[in-house]
Amino acid sequence: MNKKIAVILGDGIGPEVTQQSIKVLDAVAKQYGHEFHYTECLMGADAIDKTGNPLPDETIEVCLNSDAILFGAIGHPKYDNDPNAKVRPEQGLLKLRKSLQLFANIRPVITYPSLQHLSPLKAKQLEEVDFIIFRELTGGIYFGKKETNEEKTYAFDECSYSREEIERVAHLAFQYAQKRRKKLTLVDKANVLETSRLWRKVIQELAPQYSDVAVDFLFVDNAAMQIIVNPKQFDVVLTENMFGDIISDEASVISGSLGLLPSASVGNGSALFEPIHGSYPQAAGKDIANPLGSILSAAMLLDHFGLNKEAQVVREGVEWTINNKFVTKDIDPVNFYFTSTIGDLIADFVSNKIPGDINQANIELRKSTII
Repeated sequence: MNKKIAVILGDGIGPEVTQQSIKVLDAVAKQYGHEFHYTECLMGADAIDKTGNPLPDETIEVCLNSDAILFGAIGHPKYDNDPNAKVRPEQGLLKLRKSLQLFANIRPVITYPSLQHLSPLKAKQLEEVDFIIFRELTGGIYFGKKETNEEKTYAFDECSYSREEIERVAHLAFQYAQKRRKKLTLVDKANVLETSRLWRKVIQELAPQYSDVAVDFLFVDNAAMQIIVNPKQFDVVLTENMFGDIISDEASVISGSLGLLPSASVGNGSALFEPIHGSYPQAAGKDIANPLGSILSAAMLLDHFGLNKEAQVVREGVEWTINNKFVTKDIDPVNFYFTSTIGDLIADFVSNKIPGDINQANIELRKSTII
């Protein structure tokens, strides 16, 4: 297989975690006879510093002509702390989603038994947690009309949805549910919001097309509570843009670290793959960030290419590092390994360079991957 991948390293820890994903993808390509060609692009604070534009036209062009996009992270404190900033890094990401028509964000949420002690939930609540959140990504309040009066005493953000916008992401969510445990939960606020009532109406009308999928409905406040009280009840969760942003971040802490979870944004063109964490500028350049969310995003990219066997091997490599306590500082603040070391280990796992019996003492802590 020969594929073109646009690479947006982004801000903060984005470059260093994305470089580990590329390292793993290169190992996959060599081991299984594929060719991946990378083109680096600018977006976010890095792009503003270099071009004045959070999303240069050249980046859009490269992404439109690539088979997939691998993205690191976006954001910088100098923009977060300036309410008067006219140009912001996040504007680049929103514009890219619109330009590529990436209307669905897919976030898997799973737990690892060896990391249960890091979760804010009790161990009994973490057993068999495995669900996916489908968030509509290009509509709703984030893209609606926005206005503030001259006195800065009044503002509004418009939230609107069309039937077409709801249907296209709903079909994807139903199809995923058919391949999983055949349950779909719509999260809305239909007791208050007209847009939510439209969402519920559309899902009720589509459900007969997927008669093998059980459908239920939760108001977003109840859903937020249920994700904490009983997360294993969920299989596929479908929701609108803002609700999805909030509950997917809530769900992310279940696993024990923000650095563990991947995501995919898909639509009518090239798909984009990124870890869900932010740019974490305090850790940038220190080689301590957790690359697993990025590497698991690369696994989702491989699935997108139809390389399911290769994607599964990458996931097994991630689980192997966790089970053998080869983890970064966010997971173990004392006995931790470098970002680059974790990337090397998973690349070695993909390349079948890991022996069956591991002697922990043979790996020099935080430095070498020689076993």
